[in-house]
Amino acid sequence: MPGKTTVTVHADREVHPDRAVAPPIYQTAAFSAEDAETFAQGAVEARGKDFYTRFGNPNHAQAAAVVAELEGTEAAMVTASGMAALTTAVLALVSAGDHVIGQKSAYGGTTSVLLNLLPRLGVSTTLVDQTDPEAFAGALGPRTRLILVETPSNPLLQITDLRAVADLARAHDVITMADNTFATPLNQRPAEFGIDVTWHSATKYLNGHSDVSAGALAGPADLLDRIWDTGLLTGATLGPIDAWLLLRGMRTLPLRVPRHNANGQALAEALQDHPAVSRVYYPGLESHPQHRLATDQMSGFGGVLGIEFTGGFDMADAFLGHLNYSRRSASLGGVESLAVHPASMWRGMLSDEQITDAVPPGLVRLAAGTEDTADLVADALAAATAVLTEAAIA
Repeated sequence: MPGKTTVTVHADREVHPDRAVAPPIYQTAAFSAEDAETFAQGAVEARGKDFYTRFGNPNHAQAAAVVAELEGTEAAMVTASGMAALTTAVLALVSAGDHVIGQKSAYGGTTSVLLNLLPRLGVSTTLVDQTDPEAFAGALGPRTRLILVETPSNPLLQITDLRAVADLARAHDVITMADNTFATPLNQRPAEFGIDVTWHSATKYLNGHSDVSAGALAGPADLLDRIWDTGLLTGATLGPIDAWLLLRGMRTLPLRVPRHNANGQALAEALQDHPAVSRVYYPGLESHPQHRLATDQMSGFGGVLGIEFTGGFDMADAFLGHLNYSRRSASLGGVESLAVHPASMWRGMLSDEQITDAVPPGLVRLAAGTEDTADLVADALAAATAVLTEAAIA
């Protein structure tokens, strides 16, 4: 099998052959057919590429081919966002009366789906401590149909034992899905541990340039076909230009991720002993309680770290104001460093009680970009020192 850098450049070449070196953008809503038989086949082909863009588009197929190769799965598909990928998949795989298991530490949008959306549809949910594999077993019931995991988790960077969850689920005929956004397939491939379906907010690292909203799903063709059927009804269609931008961004993913990894590690090591910081959440640190597990299932630890400040909510917010290179923004995974205060950001997604359960008020999520490591470290240390000085004066 070719290396991952080669895969990102060439995996889509045979999906929609063309003599153009750079793939064209197929900015069309519909495609014509030469005869009735071809037309009829296109109307029912799952994850097609040349019938109607809601059904599929050559740019969709090209991006999906690269995602599938990177994740080591049989098939993949793209959607309008990471949340579109999640909700479309969940709606395809569970029905009223079913039960879904999720994690206590996860992206706020995922938690909102589990706690706010699914119960309205007659689907019960249970959130467990993902650091304890036995917690998943304890939550299993006769109607459990799906387990959703996220590792490393957003924003506490907790690690889920993928193999333990996959083995448990398979023994009980339960489907597993893993959010691989933080890790990327360069650092972790959930399918290798037995996870059924992997999903991404492709807006983040896969695209890598903060200029597109997209989602991706990867897994067995039969499950992807079920999800695609539901996607036709939800209409969570990625635009052709966005699919093209996603494909272009993935070409450089293997070049970008090592720098994200290096910058994340350097920032975590530099900040963990600063007097303004009570704790750094980063699986690459030996002090991380699940460092050994992270080392077993990840080849790199990513660019995202959580920084908890001694001065709580106010100090965390002030820290963002002192950063020069890391801008205050809700996203991550681009070439530029971004930082956010989750306790503030998630107010629109979760209740105050749910936020308190999910994140400490003094936590900052810092997503290291690809800037020079020394510049990011110096900037973060200066900002931490500034908020410590301000707290002492106050």
